[in-house]
Amino acid sequence: MAIMNLQDILFSQGFGTRRVCAGLVQQGLVTVAGRLCQDTLAEFETTGLQFTVQGKAWPFHERAYLMLHKPAGYECSQKPGMYPSIYTLLPAPLRMRGGGAAAGVQAVGRLDQDTTGMLLMSDDGKFIHRMSSPRHHVPKVYEVTTKHPLDAEQVRKLLAGVVLDDSPVPVRAAAAVQVDSHVLHLTLTEGKYHQVKRMLAAVANRVEGLHRSRVGDLTLGEDLPKGAWRWLTADEVAALYAPAAAHV
Repeated sequence: MAIMNLQDILFSQGFGTRRVCAGLVQQGLVTVAGRLCQDTLAEFETTGLQFTVQGKAWPFHERAYLMLHKPAGYECSQKPGMYPSIYTLLPAPLRMRGGGAAAGVQAVGRLDQDTTGMLLMSDDGKFIHRMSSPRHHVPKVYEVTTKHPLDAEQVRKLLAGVVLDDSPVPVRAAAAVQVDSHVLHLTLTEGKYHQVKRMLAAVANRVEGLHRSRVGDLTLGEDLPKGAWRWLTADEVAALYAPAAAHV
């Protein structure tokens, strides 16, 4: 349970500096629980708090945990090169939460610009570290479309382990299910650079299309279109924190 004044609530949720937030309140642009409030120092219990800013509804979240359906043609970078940044797909408050040099949510790991699918985002450093660290073995499922037909021997090698060019230690898939002649569902528990593409190259094949459909027990549903995002529920966040064995 936390009680905060309205100016600090807006600031914590990314609506600008405290001066800007105070201005929004004083100009009558903020409602709380359906009622106009023009007192910057009015205090509210933040648990389950709903408010609007300039007519747009916004729920209070002490920490932000999001799922983004990444489309192709976007880079997972704050300073992109040839393609736009995934952060342009988010509303400004999510990019400004917390203020300072490290403001806003950050992507949990990265997907190449031509890779689509689930991307988790948060402003919780511990959550980002846990989801990214290979020590925690969080499984990630990739739907791989290959250039050449797959065969049982390629699948066997992916499960047994292949050697990539940056380490003599074999890297293996936690699971590999051939769906049809050119489609493979590959489960990995670590995130090396271009890992899926390099693993397929190591078995004499090539990735033509790559889509991440699942992280832990969290599945990217058809109800979230490409380029859209949503909040994770408390239960979803708790499930992601579960030990790796629970995801099997």
